[in-house]
Amino acid sequence: MVVKIMKDMKNMLRVVGILLLGMFVLVVGIPLVLAAAGIVLSGIGAIVGIAVMLIKLAVVVAIGYLILVGIRAVLR
Repeated sequence: MVVKIMKDMKNMLRVVGILLLGMFVLVVGIPLVLAAAGIVLSGIGAIVGIAVMLIKLAVVVAIGYLILVGIRAVLR
């Protein structure tokens, strides 16, 4: 019973992840492609700015996580 619930949860999380990835591509990817093509509108420009800020934040969080994991591995 527990195995079936865990398998269903895993499948549900996979679907949620795919949906979130699709939304990210729509919100971030399309404006970036349009900006690269030189078609920047004022609203799209703001979205691109937010997207770039989110990407920078994600990189900072990832680097912090890697440093934290590295320190934890050294202390073990």
